[in-house]
Amino acid sequence: MIRRDFLMLGGASLALAGCGGDLLGPPPAPPVYILEAPAPLQPMAKLPWSVSVMRPTAPNALSGQRIPLIQPDLTLDYYANAQLPDAIPDLVQAALVEAFEKSQAPASVARESDALHADYDLFLDLKDFEVRYAVKDGVPEALVILTARLATAHGRIVAGSTTVTQRAPATANSVAAATQALGQALGAAAAGIVTWAATFPAPPSERR
Repeated sequence: MIRRDFLMLGGASLALAGCGGDLLGPPPAPPVYILEAPAPLQPMAKLPWSVSVMRPTAPNALSGQRIPLIQPDLTLDYYANAQLPDAIPDLVQAALVEAFEKSQAPASVARESDALHADYDLFLDLKDFEVRYAVKDGVPEALVILTARLATAHGRIVAGSTTVTQRAPATANSVAAATQALGQALGAAAAGIVTWAATFPAPPSERR
């Protein structure tokens, strides 16, 4: 009897220990750092065309919510326990839409998922979106490189293309400062693309 009771108690203890991980629950989610990308734009002259902003293509390393960084030896890394509120391509797309809206230039602007009957489609390739360290544990610099192609919505005839490079120094070696610098670089890049796109007339078939 003593041996059987001991085995029963031991089995109950093991079962309780096995449930400990479930009782504790999943690990806490990493902090989310908001990316603000205000485009330094003033209202521009009205344009006789509308534009649909495509979701940017990006390499796998720049397709998630983690914040990329390049070490002095040029190796790719990410800030630990930190993430952005959305995938990087979605944040870039939102920044371009906001920049066009702030310019007040196009007749209308939207994401391609909004099914806008646009005159132009703006295609974007995200080449770089990271902070770079010149020295280990130094103050990094944000780098954003975007290639844009403006094509007619009907026929997909490319009207022009451009590559915009923007850098912004961080104010400190911290995730918050790095995220702020990335937002500044992205906002400036978006403004550059909007200013470039505004030089194009309406597609020939859309002219009144």
